[in-house]
Amino acid sequence: MKKIGILFGQENTFPQAFVDRVNRINPPGIFAEFVTIDKVMQGADSGYAVILDRISQDVPFYRAYLKNAAAAGTAVINNPFWWSADDKFFNNALADKIGIHVPNTVLLPSYKLPDETTDKSFRNLIYPFDWNTIFDYVSFPAYMKPYAGGGWKNVYRVEDKDDFFHKHSETGQLVMMLQEEIDYSQYYRCFCIGGKHVRIMPYNPKQPHERRYDASYEPSPELAAQITEQVLALNQHLGYDFNTVEMAVRSEVPYAIDFCNPAPDADLHSIGAEHFEWVVETSARYAIERAMAQKPGKDNLTWGKFVQRSPTKATKPAAAGEKKKAATPKPKKSAAEKASKTPAKKSTDKKNAVKKQQKEK
Repeated sequence: MKKIGILFGQENTFPQAFVDRVNRINPPGIFAEFVTIDKVMQGADSGYAVILDRISQDVPFYRAYLKNAAAAGTAVINNPFWWSADDKFFNNALADKIGIHVPNTVLLPSYKLPDETTDKSFRNLIYPFDWNTIFDYVSFPAYMKPYAGGGWKNVYRVEDKDDFFHKHSETGQLVMMLQEEIDYSQYYRCFCIGGKHVRIMPYNPKQPHERRYDASYEPSPELAAQITEQVLALNQHLGYDFNTVEMAVRSEVPYAIDFCNPAPDADLHSIGAEHFEWVVETSARYAIERAMAQKPGKDNLTWGKFVQRSPTKATKPAAAGEKKKAATPKPKKSAAEKASKTPAKKSTDKKNAVKKQQKEK
C-alpha cells in the first residue's frame, strides 16, 4: 500500500479537501493522509510514496526532513533541493533566457551589513553603486521587493530616486531587487500543476486581499493560449510541480511578474469555489499519478530543464499583431541526386579496397 501525505501549517480548507479527494478517487493500493513525524533517522524511509509540501519554506526542520525522505525515494512535491536553491531574481534571469517577457530588474546589496561581516567582507563591491545606470534601466515608478521573499511582504512602490534611497534604508539586511513597474490593463494569477495543467485566474493585486479574485476581465483566446504556453515553459524549466505564475498584460503582451510561489495560497475562501475545485481535483490526480510511478529507493523528484541542460537564448514572444518568420526549409534532394551519389561512393570505396589489398601483397 502506497501512502500520499500532505505536510502543511496554518491553512485549513485545502489539506483536508486534498486528502478526501484522493481517498474518494480511491486508486488501487493508494491512500492519502496528513503526514505524521515522530522521528527522523538519517537515510530512513519516510513511509510515504508522495508528500505534497505546503509549509517547509517556513520550517527549516521540515525542509531537512523532506530532503531525507527524497533520498530514500519519496516523490516530494515540490523538489526540496531546488526550492532551497531558487530565488526570484534568478527566476527573472532564467525567464529572460528562455524568451519570456519580464520587467527590467536589478539586484541590490543589503542596506545593512549581514551579521558576522565587516566592510572588509565587501572588498569586491564598488560603492557607491552605479545608481544612474540602474535607474535609467529600471525607470520610475518602480517596485522594490526581496529577491527571495513572498506573500507581498516588504514590497515597496518607489516614485523617484530620493524615494528609493529613503525606502531602501528601511530594508535592513534584506537583499532586495528593483523592478520596472508594468502599467497593466489585465492581471492574471495562474496555477500550474505537474508542469502540464494550467488554471488562469483573473486577479487584481491592487484590491484588498478578499477582493483580488473579483476582477471583471477575461483573456481573449489568443492571450489565454500565450499565457498558458509561457506558464508551462517557466514551470518546466524550473521543475516545479505545484506553483503559481502572475502575469501582467501591457498592450496585449503578458509579462511574468512573480513565478516563485511553490506553496501558493489555495484556500477556498481566497480563490473561490470554482478555482478551489480545480486545484483540489487536479492536485489529487497528479499526486496519484506520481504515487503510481514512484520507485522506492530511487530518485523520484522533478528536475527542471535548467538543471538538466543549460537554456539557450530564445527569441522573445512576438508582441500582439506581429507575425513570426517562418523557418526556411532546406531543399530536399531529388531521387536522381541521391541515386547519382550512391554509385559514386560505392565505386570509390571499391577502388580504395583494391589499393589496400595490393599494398598488403
